[in-house]
Amino acid sequence: MKQRILTAVIAAAIFLPFVIYGRLPFTIFVYLLGTIALYELLKMKKISLASIPGIVSLIILWVLLLPSTYLKDFTFSKAEFALIALLLLLTYTVVTKNKFTFDDVGFLAIAIFYLGIGFYFLIETRNLSPGGLELVFYALILIWVTDSGAYFVGRAMGKRKLWPEISPNKTVEGALGGVLFAVIFSWIYHAFTGVLDNYVTITLITIFLSIFGQIGDLVESALKRQYQVKDSGKILPGHGGILDRFDSLLFVLPILHFLRILF
Repeated sequence: MKQRILTAVIAAAIFLPFVIYGRLPFTIFVYLLGTIALYELLKMKKISLASIPGIVSLIILWVLLLPSTYLKDFTFSKAEFALIALLLLLTYTVVTKNKFTFDDVGFLAIAIFYLGIGFYFLIETRNLSPGGLELVFYALILIWVTDSGAYFVGRAMGKRKLWPEISPNKTVEGALGGVLFAVIFSWIYHAFTGVLDNYVTITLITIFLSIFGQIGDLVESALKRQYQVKDSGKILPGHGGILDRFDSLLFVLPILHFLRILF
């Protein structure tokens, strides 16, 4: 527990100044996070980041992470660039005589878009003016409150397992408790910041985000079980890897973006 707390304090001391300052330093920092997360995913699949597929995947990821303000100078769209890169990866299956397989290409494609979309919207949300900083903090705290609420309610009242094949410690009662805690937090946060227009809007959005944040955590748990690893990495002692810490955020921020348009 002491190790987890110490790591969390040091990580927050590094991460929060970048979030608060924003702009190019924050974008570069998110690129670093995305690169490490891709390394962790590729390691599960036993694909080296320094290999040809790894390098191609990294380039695609970096292109996907480009903020929208930079795209006006590009001849190709992100989708067109990704399609060309995908064709190169498929070609590589032939060059290697199927030592690098179609399944490997599929894994890389999903990994790239999973990380690329999530981390892209972390950059885009922070770049919103006005309100970007408030929304990022809303998402970060909402995830923490959901996790904490689910943990404490689950320990106190949890009886029915949520998904024992993937995460044996999570309970239905804990999941619902996490959503309830998140909604209460959202009301307090709205009272101080006025974020997301009104109480009805922030309540509905918070319910969706709290649920999908927990789904994001379960998705990563399922991934680790698939490849039989305890943590995605070891860069954060007591917490695991970057993917272990950002799995919920990778779901929450894209959903937040679309819900803001919807509501």
